[in-house]
Amino acid sequence: MGIFKSLKGSHPDTLGGSGSQSNDETNRSQPQSSQIYTPPSGPPLHQQRSQDNPFVSLPSQPLSPPPHQVPDVEPPPYHDWTVIEDTALLPPPPSLRYDASPSGNASPSDADRAHEWCRARPLIKPHQPLQAQHDTVKFGNLRLIRPLEFQGDLSMQSPGFWRGSTNQRSRDSCLLSSLPLYFAIADSPFNTVRKKVIYFEVKILWVGGNNGADESSLALGYCALPYPTWRMPGWERGSLAVHADDGRRYVNNTWGGKDFTSSVQEGETIGLGMTFDIPDSPPEYREVPAEEVKLKVDVFFTRNGKPSGGWNLHEELDAQDDLGVDGLDGLFDLYGAVGTFGDVKFEAAFSSRDWLWQPVNPES
Repeated sequence: MGIFKSLKGSHPDTLGGSGSQSNDETNRSQPQSSQIYTPPSGPPLHQQRSQDNPFVSLPSQPLSPPPHQVPDVEPPPYHDWTVIEDTALLPPPPSLRYDASPSGNASPSDADRAHEWCRARPLIKPHQPLQAQHDTVKFGNLRLIRPLEFQGDLSMQSPGFWRGSTNQRSRDSCLLSSLPLYFAIADSPFNTVRKKVIYFEVKILWVGGNNGADESSLALGYCALPYPTWRMPGWERGSLAVHADDGRRYVNNTWGGKDFTSSVQEGETIGLGMTFDIPDSPPEYREVPAEEVKLKVDVFFTRNGKPSGGWNLHEELDAQDDLGVDGLDGLFDLYGAVGTFGDVKFEAAFSSRDWLWQPVNPES
């Protein structure tokens, strides 16, 4: 209240008060004068009030920025991105993900059943194979295991070379190799200090029948076990594949995959491989704990014996759309997988003697 009383006493004409009546009487009793009076100069600068708010005092001197202070600790150095002369050296951006395939799609009930099945069955931990098992894979003498969902014929033409056919009523099915093409313990570059390459080929002899090519097709890929064999490879966790009908690649992707290549036609031979290698040394400005170091994993695709694209398993991931690469990063055994639906005829080759593509270093 003291503040308001002081203001009222100091500015009677502005705020009103007991002194306003006496002033009016004095002005009426005295004659008007033509003399012009100069208004008072106002309070000193250090007591000057803001025009917008009379309760706020303005500083006597204009404000200035605080003096510059040198930090006690130098900031971390930035990476010199100018050393990158060409954007082609940067990792490619993630491919767009689709919610559905333009060709055949499984029913939602099959997908829900597979998701629940996978949640109840974690991936099997890798084991050390017998030398005879490792040699069998090395020479490509593998068998294709026929699942219950497979409706058709399957026969071995020679060691590691298989021929199969399905009928129009065949639903999605996934045939798996009898042994892993990649043993996580025996083949890991962290243990062998050398790169590991796995690969196999499939030739499409017939697609479609009376149903049309959009209702019959084939896929080739890799799966970690256990895997729901009523689902195409690439659709569930621990799997990747390239599908011949839409040419898209699927990596743990239950939706519509990502653009990769054109659709595969009858008579074509396609191959899918993976390379596992020790990662490049991390940059000096970044320290990575040893337990977080991951293998460098690349996927490559061939068409009629010639390289036809590929991708890095870790680089081309989208944090919002992709479900990760669990089971595919070299920590689990990986089996060859051939997926079929509808009316198809095919040949599968696990031995290098039957491949159109010939690796540069077949011993890897």
